[in-house]
Amino acid sequence: MGRRILMVVAPKNFRDEEFIIPKQVFENSGFEVIVASKGVKQVTGMFDAIIRVDIDIEKVDVTDYEVIVFVGGSGSSIYYEDKTALELGKLFYENGKITAAICIAPGILAKAGILKGKNATIWDSGEGNFIKMLEEEEAKYTGANVESDGKVVTANGPQAAKEFAEKIIEILG
Repeated sequence: MGRRILMVVAPKNFRDEEFIIPKQVFENSGFEVIVASKGVKQVTGMFDAIIRVDIDIEKVDVTDYEVIVFVGGSGSSIYYEDKTALELGKLFYENGKITAAICIAPGILAKAGILKGKNATIWDSGEGNFIKMLEEEEAKYTGANVESDGKVVTANGPQAAKEFAEKIIEILG
């Protein structure tokens, strides 16, 4: 088995560029990208990208991957209270694997307890509600486009998608 990255997307309303751009960077760097979601065979982005799902999040084996990436977009908030998604993030983190999220998806990492005491970033809605979510879970919000703290990588939105993916590749070495 080659080097694999798991990208977790919401069943609908994931942010297209936050999936497409990192996937391209990962594949161009020699990684196989596996797409996971919950309860669907394909997912639809906010701008109508349609992506085939390779595996349900219920069936993921952490040992098969080096990285988990939670893709953002408004749909990713469904994972904020999803036990399977939260446990998956926690398992990757506890097993020393890169655990990453972009846009509003760092909220998933925060809710899983992964960001406690860590530097992190998240999309700023202008109302501060996503930033508040990080801070309530004791993360240190930095406001950077991309933030890494150990093997945890967060990014704040589609404009940071390429830099986000490149940071993950850099940490992988």
